[in-house]
Amino acid sequence: MSAAMHTVAANPRTETGKGAARRLRNSGKIPAVAYGKGLPATTLAVAPKDVVTVLKSERGQNTVLQVKVEGGKELLVMIKHYTYHPVSRSLEHVDFVEVQLDQPVDVDVPLIAQGKAAGVTVGGLLRQVFRTVPVRCLPDRIPLRIDTDVTHLELGHALATKDLKLPEGVEVRLPAEQTLLAVVAPEKDRSEEATAAPGAAPAAGAAPAGKAPAAADKKDAGKDAKKK
Repeated sequence: MSAAMHTVAANPRTETGKGAARRLRNSGKIPAVAYGKGLPATTLAVAPKDVVTVLKSERGQNTVLQVKVEGGKELLVMIKHYTYHPVSRSLEHVDFVEVQLDQPVDVDVPLIAQGKAAGVTVGGLLRQVFRTVPVRCLPDRIPLRIDTDVTHLELGHALATKDLKLPEGVEVRLPAEQTLLAVVAPEKDRSEEATAAPGAAPAAGAAPAGKAPAAADKKDAGKDAKKK
């Protein structure tokens, strides 16, 4: 891995509970936990600014980083989960999951549409069903994003998982036929298509224009006969 890898300094944490977490935050740090297949849950204390720096980096939560535990070993991890305070929006807690460079990980990667679809130039709309796609690959092969050319998409056409051009060693965890992007007609046009065209045959059971229903004709004829 690169020498420029993000690092986060951590201290072992022995106290747990809400009171201990509050005291820790008042001291300028936040509670954290690291875990993995071969790593029992390890409670830690970290500086929130170090974690925010990682989250705001180019790869964000998909960043592989080192956690250097004081008096312990260095951990190779990724950020699994984090929470912010609902009012102050300050980072309150973070979970790290241990990764191995020879073991694949599951992450979400942004899907970016490149170019202007042919169907859009004639009035269609590009509808993106997935803004991110779930992928599986080795930690050091996580793509920053997946770009896909949409210029060839005509009105009514779609792009599926099988159409993506992926970096070597990257697998998308979606069905091959799953629609990711599509060029569709504007809502107004589609609603008009659902309306019967002029001159269409009347619906079953409907009376022709300008003529009363047959049942009504028979009833009126009966009334006239009685009068006579």
